[in-house]
Amino acid sequence: MKKETTKATRNTEAQLLELLKRVLPKATPDAQLAVRIYEAVETELKSKARGVAFDKFCSRVELTDLEPASIQMVKQQLGMAFGDGDVTLKPDRKEKTLAVEVALADGTQFSGQIPVNPDGHKADPETPELKLKFIPFPISLPTDPELIWLLAKHETLTHDEAGIALAKVEEDYWASKAGQKALRDRVERIFPEFIARVPSGALTEVGLKRHYKLPEPLKVLRPSKLK
Repeated sequence: MKKETTKATRNTEAQLLELLKRVLPKATPDAQLAVRIYEAVETELKSKARGVAFDKFCSRVELTDLEPASIQMVKQQLGMAFGDGDVTLKPDRKEKTLAVEVALADGTQFSGQIPVNPDGHKADPETPELKLKFIPFPISLPTDPELIWLLAKHETLTHDEAGIALAKVEEDYWASKAGQKALRDRVERIFPEFIARVPSGALTEVGLKRHYKLPEPLKVLRPSKLK
């Protein structure tokens, strides 16, 4: 049920963004206003999804003690999940909790607490933790269809959903501090540079991976109509 709900929510959000792309240019002659509205809705949806992911992380991560090695492991996991976000961890040995704060480059902040559980988390037999498998997601660009990147995607994502997610990550990367620095260093804003530089955590957060070993039917990415 959780798997179906997550997929349905993701489909609804993707459909909403596609609808905005079509409707906004018709609703207002101001192209810049249409872009700002679209980006505001997209940012809000992304922030909501990240908030859910953060809460889920805090509820599921295993923290057996407050020793430096255990805290460092939590920090590494947060770094993989939230890319270039600033992570602050504050152990409370009296209450046996670890306060967690994540500040993203766009100003979004998340905070929560992870309780110490010496025995580790025991899965609820009625609601087992969902572990999604990665399957091949080969892509190419219309300008060079013979050059193929063998990426991977969660098994619950369709090719179209994965393509939309990848396009969002690429836009977010070039708008991030790391992306802006790369552009200032005269790195060309093209897909090969993006896929080589984007943090792996930014891809795994949306159900994608940089590499996969086996091919399947090719997905040709189309350029976004909304600039």
